[in-house]
Amino acid sequence: MRLFVLAAVTLLIDLVLHLTDMVWIGRYLGIPGGLLILLSFGHSLRKRGYVKSSNPVRLLRLHEWLAWIGSTLVLVHAGIHFNAVLAWLAVIAMGINIISGLTGKYLVQRAQRWMKQAKTDLREQGLDEAAIEQKLFWDSLAAGWVKKWRTIHLPIAMSFAVLATAHILSTFLFWGWK
Repeated sequence: MRLFVLAAVTLLIDLVLHLTDMVWIGRYLGIPGGLLILLSFGHSLRKRGYVKSSNPVRLLRLHEWLAWIGSTLVLVHAGIHFNAVLAWLAVIAMGINIISGLTGKYLVQRAQRWMKQAKTDLREQGLDEAAIEQKLFWDSLAAGWVKKWRTIHLPIAMSFAVLATAHILSTFLFWGWK
């Protein structure tokens, strides 16, 4: 659902820019979009211990919002103009990264809810904590593996970062500086 909202908001902004004859603004939305995406990495820095202060849950929510808004701006910046292969590779990598993040979030939340409900059901059946842990051992291992989706998400994010950086550098290199 969030992916469809992202696409709809992007198309709406692009439509407004076209209807108001301000398409040129889209050309520059990649800059604030990229900066917002960069700021969203505060969550990753916290998870890796580079940032000590701040609430991890708050940083995760901030990561989601900054990345969502930044991605929207970058998508408006990309528009429907097919004139740069490198830029489109970066957009595709960003899209895969968005899908990876949304899928991982969904799977982790679902696994956590399922484990919580399973424990509640087993408690209601009168099982003690040791029996519950034994019954849910394999399920907890599977839920633990689901939480490791970040091992897939991180390389996707890095490929997006490399392609976006290459796009930015090539833009500066071939810009008509006069």
